[in-house]
Amino acid sequence: MPESFDVIVIGGGPGGYVAAIRAAQLGMKTAVVERDKAGGRCLNYACIPAKTILRSAEIYDEAKNGAELGIVGDVAIDWPALQARRAKVSESLSGGVKFLWDKNKITMIEGEGSLTAEGNVSVGGEVYEATKGVIVATGSVALPIPGVEFGGRVVDTWGAWSLTEQPKKIAVVGAGASGSELASAYHRLGTEVILIEMLPQILPAEDKDIAKVVERVFKKEGIEISTGAPVENVEVGSGSVKFTYGDKSAEVDYLCVAGGRGPDTEALNLSAAGVEIGERGKIKVDGFGQTTNPKVFAIGDLVNKKALAHKAEEEGVVAAEKIAGVETEPVNQELMVGATFTHPQVASVGLTEAAAKEAGHEVKIGKQKISGEGAGTVYDDKDGIVKLVIDAKYGEVLGAHIVGNRACDMIAELVAVMALEGGAPELQRIVHPHPTVSEAVLDAARAVDGWAIHA
Repeated sequence: MPESFDVIVIGGGPGGYVAAIRAAQLGMKTAVVERDKAGGRCLNYACIPAKTILRSAEIYDEAKNGAELGIVGDVAIDWPALQARRAKVSESLSGGVKFLWDKNKITMIEGEGSLTAEGNVSVGGEVYEATKGVIVATGSVALPIPGVEFGGRVVDTWGAWSLTEQPKKIAVVGAGASGSELASAYHRLGTEVILIEMLPQILPAEDKDIAKVVERVFKKEGIEISTGAPVENVEVGSGSVKFTYGDKSAEVDYLCVAGGRGPDTEALNLSAAGVEIGERGKIKVDGFGQTTNPKVFAIGDLVNKKALAHKAEEEGVVAAEKIAGVETEPVNQELMVGATFTHPQVASVGLTEAAAKEAGHEVKIGKQKISGEGAGTVYDDKDGIVKLVIDAKYGEVLGAHIVGNRACDMIAELVAVMALEGGAPELQRIVHPHPTVSEAVLDAARAVDGWAIHA
């Protein structure tokens, strides 16, 4: 007889491995079903590989263009070494997840998991009983663009991050977070890049003012940007890819499709378990991640609007707590922060200015250039901006948007203020350490009422 568990988690990515650890912390006998590597796609094929190569690109670009900083000398890219470090970082973090599972006495079941009609889990023909609940955390898969299949020189984001040789020229289709990160990294490493977005602006989920800064920097640095036109007439050859976009045509070494992802539900046998699917193929859940089968929970890219690793982690914690019967709260999807590790970085939480106005809010805007702060000059942040969208009547922070060299580290204080129901008046009086780029948040808050010091 296969072993029985209190909780079984299907998928060992950020949401799944965190959910399993939290379940074990709460005294539940826990197993994780994983068909590949501990840490899932994020650690092994997506977030971590991307950020590792982005870090190499950052160092290379700063060294190559460091004369103004007093750094001179020739530098070069060792592509095999760069890729070896990318693999080593993922391997190290995957091993760290395994260590945490062992530490918390979590069983790893290798194979592909699916649900049974009773809400248990089948792996390789063996059925494992989950006495209290199952958490489904299988993530998402890359979606091709119409008329184009992945293969050869048409790659998804993982294919682009793991190329065995540095291309001279690539095209990236889709200028959301993943596509823009690819464009930023490859350009800084010396590859010629075309970035193509069907919508009117790159980073279409971001505030217009923030996206404009990134577009301006990209163009200034030499990335070709095309918006409002689809990629068509794709011809894949043995050594290149030809295509058209709008009234232009191009030939590149690789065409990377970063246009979107879909929930990975094909193997889960959801209908047999009575789990309903909602819009865009995502699983219907309540605020705690509970599906239409009360025994089954779903988290991460499978549910809700955004597909973010940190969102999956928090949903995993809440699902585990709900199954354990301890006091918990629904995940606040409105405070789910976005983070894009381009150069410059982009981070945001809450409503854009346009969305706030569409929702009927009367708003006040506070903006501050990071270059206006002492640290902005010290740390060479020439383009950064902090933008706050504030409710005019109550001073509530409706949205916060940052573009700058360290935007993703700066956004957390805005999330905290919003979660604690603070507003511009509180931000105006929070002392920020000097000299740091976070002082731009202070001045942006003061700019709401017209008294920024360094504007």
